[in-house]
Amino acid sequence: MAEHTSSSITIEAAPADVMAVISDFARYPDWTGEVKEAQVLATDAAGRAEQVRLVMDAGAIKDDQTLAYTWTGQDAVSWTLVKSQMLRSLDGSYVLRPAGAGATEVTYSLTVDVKIPMLGMIKRKAEKVIIDRALAGLKKRVESGK
Repeated sequence: MAEHTSSSITIEAAPADVMAVISDFARYPDWTGEVKEAQVLATDAAGRAEQVRLVMDAGAIKDDQTLAYTWTGQDAVSWTLVKSQMLRSLDGSYVLRPAGAGATEVTYSLTVDVKIPMLGMIKRKAEKVIIDRALAGLKKRVESGK
């Protein structure tokens, strides 16, 4: 059964600066703890990634997966699983909202269902770790200006 987890963080940067980091998949291994390799397989007419292959190592979940991305305006991106070795389904999103004085609230949502039997408690903990690390890494990366 798929579990849904969501968390938010405030980043001291404009939404466009935050989205620039989120959309730069080639740099994911530099700032995310779980993504070891990222390769854009297809782009849309605006040059944004439509399909991305990610090699993940999130402790309990190690996987080679392909995700399809949907961009909604300048402030939201969602993704869904195309193929995976370990996952039955994966849906996620980043939604950005201005938070005043040049800051952005980023909400990361994730719903995962694994192919192998896994205790719900362990799966939720893995999802929470993935989200918390991703948000902390994103904040550090954006605020460092790299």
